Amino acid sequence: MTGWSRRSFLGAAALVALQGAVPGGAQVLARLDPKDAPSPLRRKLMRTVADHVIPATDTPGAGAVGAGDFVLVALAHGLEGTRRPPAANPAFAPFLRADGSLDHAAWLEGKLGPKWLKLPPARRHDALAALDTAAFANDPAAAPWRAIKGLILTGYYTSEIGGSKELNYELVPGRFDPKVPVTPTTRAYSSDWTAVDFG
Repeated sequence: MTGWSRRSFLGAAALVALQGAVPGGAQVLARLDPKDAPSPLRRKLMRTVADHVIPATDTPGAGAVGAGDFVLVALAHGLEGTRRPPAANPAFAPFLRADGSLDHAAWLEGKLGPKWLKLPPARRHDALAALDTAAFANDPAAAPWRAIKGLILTGYYTSEIGGSKELNYELVPGRFDPKVPVTPTTRAYSSDWTAVDFG
């Protein structure tokens, strides 16, 4: 995970705690600056996008656990550097805030188009997959998607469902096992932070 400092991580942790303190995050969203408060349509869009990134399996998907609302709050607070001015690109101009930063949620809404939510799930998935491919192939016009996707993952895996149901949780390992059998059903541990770089 790159681009995270200790301050960013603590800010994310505070947002997670705040998000988890109220059902659905509606009260947290209501406390945002009115310029950053999302419309019901934007909340639905982000919830649906989150569910496409992490769909429901034997555990609820990202939209169901509130990751979409988490992303909107995180974007308003500038996590993942989302309140810094973006690289110069004329395609971003309609989505810039007064301070010169990119409104990632507005950008995503514009990029997917007004009919995206009405498409069949397979076509919505294809549109997101194309955006994902472009973003991770370093297409500058799709770069904002990387921050949005990262925040969806953060919101999901720091939720109660993501951290304790989707992942295994063991606060203090009871013993050291040098050879642990790993099968396709083995889940990672949410309490294993050994591979995370906090900057």
